Order: sequence, then C-alpha cells, then structure tokens
Amino acid sequence: MATLQGMSGIDLRALVGEASERLPLWVGKIYQFDAKTLGIRLNGEDRAKYLLIVEAGRRAHFTAEFPTPPKHPPGFAMLLRKHLNGGKVLGIHQFGLERAICLDIGKRETTYHLIFELFDEGNVVLCDEGYTIIKPLWHHRFRSREVVPGAVYATGGPDCSTLSPDEFQAMLAASDRDIVRTLAVDCLLGGAYAEAVCRMAGVDKSAPAADVDAGAVREALAHLIADAEGHREPVITATGCWPVILPGEEVIERFSTFSEALDEFYPPAAGEKEETAPGKPRLSREEVIRQRQAEAIRGFEKKIERYERVVEAIYENYTTVAGILAALDEASRTRSWQEIEAILRSNRDNPAAKMVCAVHPAEAAVELDLQGERVKVYVHESIEQNIGRCYDQIKKFKKKRAGAVAAMERAVPERPRPKRDTPLQKKRWYHRFRWFVTSDGVLVIGGRDASQNEELVRKYMEGGDLFVHADVHGGSVVIVKGRTERMDEAAQFAASYSNAWKAGHFTADVYAARPEQVSKTAESGEYVARGAFVVRGERQYFRDVPLAVAIGLQVSPEVAVIGGPPAAVAGRASVWVELRPGQFEPNDTAKKVVRALRDKLPEDEWKGLKNALNTEAVAAFVPPGGSDLIES
Repeated sequence: MATLQGMSGIDLRALVGEASERLPLWVGKIYQFDAKTLGIRLNGEDRAKYLLIVEAGRRAHFTAEFPTPPKHPPGFAMLLRKHLNGGKVLGIHQFGLERAICLDIGKRETTYHLIFELFDEGNVVLCDEGYTIIKPLWHHRFRSREVVPGAVYATGGPDCSTLSPDEFQAMLAASDRDIVRTLAVDCLLGGAYAEAVCRMAGVDKSAPAADVDAGAVREALAHLIADAEGHREPVITATGCWPVILPGEEVIERFSTFSEALDEFYPPAAGEKEETAPGKPRLSREEVIRQRQAEAIRGFEKKIERYERVVEAIYENYTTVAGILAALDEASRTRSWQEIEAILRSNRDNPAAKMVCAVHPAEAAVELDLQGERVKVYVHESIEQNIGRCYDQIKKFKKKRAGAVAAMERAVPERPRPKRDTPLQKKRWYHRFRWFVTSDGVLVIGGRDASQNEELVRKYMEGGDLFVHADVHGGSVVIVKGRTERMDEAAQFAASYSNAWKAGHFTADVYAARPEQVSKTAESGEYVARGAFVVRGERQYFRDVPLAVAIGLQVSPEVAVIGGPPAAVAGRASVWVELRPGQFEPNDTAKKVVRALRDKLPEDEWKGLKNALNTEAVAAFVPPGGSDLIES
C-alpha cells in the first residue's frame, strides 16, 4: 500500500499498468517544482492530456493539476527538455518489483530511458539507449553501484513474480526467515502485501519459509500482481492508499483510477497552493468524516447494484453460460490455459468464444460479455455456485452499508489534541560535535572529522579532562570533560565512532591519556597528519570494548534525540534502539531508526514530537559505516 512515506513495489506495478493503458503518449513539457519533484505533461491520442508528477523517493502518479512551476526552470529540467521534448513514450516498465519505474522515450534515432527511483532518498536518472547515465538529478556513489554521468545504470533485482515454480520453491527453501519476512524482504513486497499474500495462500505468516506450500504462495502472489496490473479497485483506507481492496481493510473512499486515489491521498506538491474556492467554506473534521461515510455508502450501493445486474445477466443467459462453463471445464482437463486462450482467440466467429473477453489462468476463471455486462465466472464451479458467489458479495456489501449507516448515526468523537509543555532542546555549543552525557552526568564530546579533532584538542581540552581514542587508525578524538566513574561508557563511545565500526569489528581496544601527554610535535624526521596527535607516556587501556550505539528520544527536561553508549542513553530516553556494526548505510540506518522510534510511541504522542524526531536529528548519532538495528 502507499503510505505518506512512499509507494511500494506493488503500488508501482499498478501505476505502470494504468499508465500503459494510456499509450501511445508524447512528451509535451517537463517541469521541476522543487529539489525532488518533477512533472511531465504527456499528450495522448484524441488530444488527451495527462500530467505525470513524480516526487523522488516517495510517489509517482497522474495528477489533476500541477503546482505553479518556477519562473526560471532549474538546469536539470532544461536538460530533460533538450533531450526528451517531443519524444514518443514507447513503453513504461518497472524493474522487477523494485520501487523504480522507467519511461522509454524515442526521439529521432535514439531511445532514452528516464528512470524514477522511489527508494531511499530517491533520484531521477536520464540514460541513453544502452543505459549509460547522461545525467542524474543527484550524483551518488554506493558500495554496489554508481549513479554518476558515464556509469552504466545498474538495473534489475529480485523479481519473484517471474520465477518458475521450481525456482520459487528453491528461493523459499534457501530462506532462513519466516514466510512473511521472506516475501517482504526477498520479494520486495513490504509488510502489508506480504501478510496479504500469506492470508490469500492460507499459510501461517510466522511459519518458516522453507516449510510452507510454495505453490499456494506463488499462486497468491501471482493473483495479487494480476489484480494490481489489470483489475484495480483503488481505495483509501485508514492504513493507506491501495490499488486493490484487501480483506479486513475499512474503506474510506473509492476511486475510478489509482492515480486519482494517490492524488487525493498525498498532500499538494511543493509550490502548490491550496486555496478555498470563493464562497465555499472549509469543512470541519466532522463534516469531512460524514462526507466520506456518505461516499462509502454510495460505493457499497453501487457494488450491490453491480452484483444484482450480474446475477440477472447470468440468469438471462443461463443456457449459454452453462454451456461455456462445461466446455471450458472439459477442455482444461487436457489442455493448458494458454492453449485454451489461443483457441478462443482463433475462433472469434463462434458466438460463445466471442463472449469470452478475458482469461484468468491463476483463478481458472474467465470474463464473459453478457450483453454489455462483464461477468467473471469460475470454470470448475457450477452455474449455481457462480451465482452463489454473487449473492455472497451482495450480502457482504449490504452488511457494510448497514454498518456505515449506523456509523453515520453515531456522534463523531472529538479528537484530543495533546499539548506538550516540555520544550524542545536548545542548541548548545557542543551539539555540532559528537556528544553524550554519561550516566553520572559528565559531558563527553568527540570530533566528526580531522578538523574537529584538531579543534577539540586545541580549544576545548583542559587540565582536568581526559583524552580518549580507539587504538585503531582513524576515529574520533574523544574528550571527557571532568571526572567520571563511567569510563566504560566513554571508551565504548570512542570505540564505536572509530574505523573499527566501519571495518565491521565488534570490539576494539581503547586508551586514555592526560592532556599534557597529547602533542602535535612529532619526533625528528616524522610527520603528524591533520587530525592526528602524538601521545607520550603511560596510557590507561580498556581491552575488547564492545561496539554499540543507542539512539533514543528524550522527553524530559527537554525534548531531543540523543545518542551514545546504550547504558547512558537508556537512562535518559523514553524509547530507544541499539545499533551494531552491520550492512545498512548511514542514511538508510537513520530512516530505520526514525521508523522504529515512531512505532514505539502512541500516535497522539508522536504527532507532538514531529519537530524533534526526524532523520536529520537521528543521522547525527549514526556511526560512519554499515549498521544493523537491534530494537530495545
């Protein structure tokens, strides 16, 4: 499902299906509204106009109206116009189930690839015919790939939807996770859709992936993807925006296209002004809820009417439908569905074959055109069983309509708006360094780079302090500002913000020295690099110090994100998580920490802390190098 944080791979598959139905398209004009948001005006057949808006790292969909573009277009927008204006959109596709889509645009003798990345921080990348990067919105260099001009764009990734039955079973057998996490991570489904596939397949989501019925899971996944691609029923629910309706979701509003749902769901893009039409008063929260409830009731009534028409159409064509079901049931016993579909297409002169307008192999079902009414029937079920399915749907939607009517009769409860009297933490001089406060109240500060290491020793190290450093090449110079009984915390801080973390070590040796032992004067013939120091005399060593950093949210006496050794943070933070050396880059780690801390807070409390708990504040405490998150 699409959330306010962004769209999933299944959501993008639904958008690609919707966009592909509008081909052929031609690029009209390209706009850039802010640092992350672009818009493309696309011209279709019969003078149709479509506005595609893309917010890198978050969303992509057609919109009813663009925000006001800047008077002077940014350079990236001008570059895209130069290469793509007037080009024909030859195709729109997704890389597996990754959160990235690509427009193939033909212009003159060249086919360009315009790629929109919605994962991590997001990006927009223009490539030539061979996927060599011409220009990205942002230049990035990662461990596994480079997004810079001249590099070849790395495409592809895990796509469980294209695996054969044997390959799919082998993938599950090789997983050491439970089935829901395997689908969420290895198949890029995300948590919500992974749980949906487990429910559809009738398997326990916590069961080991290697032990479940791979065939049932693969069929459920194929069914979900097929619905997203071609049988969309877009809705907004309490949890997010969905291209298909899943069991258990309470529908707030329905839409005819997924883009319309996304356009309503996401707040206006940067630069867009929400203005109330003259004479049209702004609705209160209660009025908005009542309006959505009324929309839901109208939607249920349409569904009821639709299934009643289906029942009537089947009865009017009873003999013909029964004959088609019997013929297809018999044929499916000796032929594959691909063969059956080919035979139906080649026999369009046959009235019965002509009535079949779509085939759904995964469900053993076909869609029939019964005098203008499209009706899905299941081949291996009798005509009475198919009609019974429709009556079940009618009962379901009548029950939902009754529930919505009852909800409208109840008063809308006032939403409490908690006020937070605790002030946000004020900026202090040491916040630009790495810092934490020990369990016994002593400030410890460390340098973020060579320049800050020099500054700490030169300006802030005093006679009663201690100089602490990991016994590895490269790391923060750490100054303990006063006497503390918790030198284990200071040592762990120095070890964690050193190159030992970046190298993936789990322990490191650390030493401490007095200020008078630290010097920038090298021995004769030697050189002391910037940010490095000479330590002479006896040192105090701490051996095999475990590397760990905790990041949490402090709410008293000031609201702030804090970080440091777990023992120091746990005593001050209301919620916190722990990091160890691992695989995720610092930016990804910061996002994971923010989500984990938000999940630990009640919704009403989290809303009052939005200004304090954000990725930027968390990133200040994430160690350089890869990390894994261990929730407390």
